[in-house]
Amino acid sequence: MMVEPTMRKILLLSLLASLCSAQPAPDPAFSSERLARIGTFLQQSVDQNKIAGAVALVLHNGKPVYERAVGWSDKEAGRRMTTTTLFRIASQTKAITSAAIMALVEEGKIGLKEPVGHFIPSFTKTTVAVKTESGINLVPAKRAITIQDLLTHTAGISYGREPHVSALYEAKGLGPAAGNGWYTADKDEPVCQTMERLGTLPFVAQPGEAFVYGYNTDILGCVVEKASGMSLAEFIRTRITAPLGLKDTRFFVPAAERDRLAAVYSTGKDGTFVRAPEGSKGQGHYVDGPRVSFAGGAGLTSTARDYARFLEMIRRGGVFDGVRILAPRSAELMTTNQSGDLHSKSFGAGLGFGLGFQTIDLYGANGMAGIGAFGWSGAYGTTYQVDRKSGTVIVLMIQLMPNGTDVQPKFNTLVYQSLLQ
Repeated sequence: MMVEPTMRKILLLSLLASLCSAQPAPDPAFSSERLARIGTFLQQSVDQNKIAGAVALVLHNGKPVYERAVGWSDKEAGRRMTTTTLFRIASQTKAITSAAIMALVEEGKIGLKEPVGHFIPSFTKTTVAVKTESGINLVPAKRAITIQDLLTHTAGISYGREPHVSALYEAKGLGPAAGNGWYTADKDEPVCQTMERLGTLPFVAQPGEAFVYGYNTDILGCVVEKASGMSLAEFIRTRITAPLGLKDTRFFVPAAERDRLAAVYSTGKDGTFVRAPEGSKGQGHYVDGPRVSFAGGAGLTSTARDYARFLEMIRRGGVFDGVRILAPRSAELMTTNQSGDLHSKSFGAGLGFGLGFQTIDLYGANGMAGIGAFGWSGAYGTTYQVDRKSGTVIVLMIQLMPNGTDVQPKFNTLVYQSLLQ
């Protein structure tokens, strides 16, 4: 029987996907029977059209105990998901940029309590927009914003989407004018130029008084450039990704590898996925865009394997495979609560925020994650958790924005229920 070229390609990709999904050797710390529930759940999520596809990876003491690709990386193109598929990791970029900042802190080029205005002049004196009955009043910030304020998201800086400031941000090409607020991959200006402009806008809370999620880590990306004398992309490549062997963690995908990048989908009105549109609120400009703006808060693409390797380095105190990226105390500082109760006021009791990671300070605050665990997620649906007590790194990669499913928390629970210690 003759096989059409397109069908032959699909069959070969399906074979590759199955080979890539071959499971690692059993680990006595995990129940193989219980681990199998993960794959059943993810496949059901695909079969029910909740997600197009996913890659799941679990490390125990640095070694894979579970790895599987299910579904489609691009259903319309007939491309199956594989464990080497590339994903837009959005806010998971923040952890890597935060590690870059800490590397420069260790060299004495940046101080944690140092004012951001030392690096970006427009941040020397900032303002805060206070809502009034007739509009807003702009008042001076009570103190200078520091590097640590940005790392802990306590600088009072949002993504500029609040109704009382959104028009001001939009006029400067930020907030509503930047996709979902955080998106800059389509900008044809360097990130520091964008951040200089951001510093002229009013923020929504006083420094140190609230946890406000926003452009904080994008500002830190500019600080990396100012302090190091090189682009954020080059600094991350030379100081983090290349030393760790992370060949697939980059701000933009080479044109020759476009078929490795998973398509973005959205949760539709009926709860099933639909293909997201082109542009800043959908597929993005990660292949064919200007390739100029290196967004430290949301710009990287990566694979499950690459990102898990980075997390394992943090879990081990800044070193992996004999390569030291950070000092042990820097890694500990990043992964313990440095924001008091400011984060928990917004996200719930027992949750803190370190220098780039959400922390678990109370068992039960985030499912079955143990005290001392840390993690975060990305707008496109990627998520991760590092559990110190069990020595486990958990990574789930999907591309679903907005995500109206409960796949992420259920996936984490299924990993933890398979642990026998």
